[in-house]
Amino acid sequence: MTAISATSQPGRATKVRRRPLIRPSRVVIFVFLLMAAAFFAVPLYVVVVTSFKTMDQIREGQIFSLPSPWTVDAWSYAWMQACSGMNCNGVRVGFVNSLYILAPSLVLTISLSIVTGYGLALWNVKWANGFLFVLFICAFVPFQIIMYPLIKITGSLHIYGTTFGIAVIHSVLSMPFLTLIFRNYFKGMPPQIIAAAMIDSGSFWRIFFEIVLPMSGNIMIVVLILMITGIWNDFLVGLTFGAQDTQPMTVVLNNITVTTTGAKNYAVDMASALLTALPPLVIYFVLGRFFVQGITAGAIKG
Repeated sequence: MTAISATSQPGRATKVRRRPLIRPSRVVIFVFLLMAAAFFAVPLYVVVVTSFKTMDQIREGQIFSLPSPWTVDAWSYAWMQACSGMNCNGVRVGFVNSLYILAPSLVLTISLSIVTGYGLALWNVKWANGFLFVLFICAFVPFQIIMYPLIKITGSLHIYGTTFGIAVIHSVLSMPFLTLIFRNYFKGMPPQIIAAAMIDSGSFWRIFFEIVLPMSGNIMIVVLILMITGIWNDFLVGLTFGAQDTQPMTVVLNNITVTTTGAKNYAVDMASALLTALPPLVIYFVLGRFFVQGITAGAIKG
């Protein structure tokens, strides 16, 4: 990029001053960004290449070398035959359980918190301030404090040890925080829109479905990313409220890595970890595309 400066006094030649394309400050920034990228990329590289190696190659200790030959035996074994306790069905069982936990958690949490945030932000509710204070307190209560009461409640409802019970616990823990997010987002909407809809005989639900919900695409994607990250990567809730056959993928991964007998098969451990991380990465990629498209469309309309 060049900058041109000229003197306008008569009799003097115009001077052009060019800035250097590569400045020391930019070099420092690029070096720092490369170091930060390497900090995350190098361990991931080691995990990926190790998952395609045989145990003989791993024992050589050359963690940065490429597999020779490449093999997917560790991936197949991790998905189909790896043992979690007494069950040797691989991580596929935990993958299915995680899906059964994730789907109802998203539906329950988002459907309840978005309506609550909408009501608190755009409608005159007398007890709104007190309710928001309670939500703010509940959002930061440690899970260990309410663990035993939740176990008793889910046990009395006969959902303890089920995937639906784990989904309900995730919904209970996430609702205060998500309600605050939705409430703050809806507070930024122009109040004239809601006032005009109310004058046009718009009811609570009609305004919500026809006006508020279509305008909430970007915040919905953000909330989905937060929820999927928290639920899919959760370990403590799944371990506490899940039975042997209903444990999520993270618990199964932990059992596979700590209950191995004999020689430690690091290739299987790495492949199991990657299989656990791949589903949310795919979902993030899809949601990220929608998020970017929504921002681009909004910028074009603006």
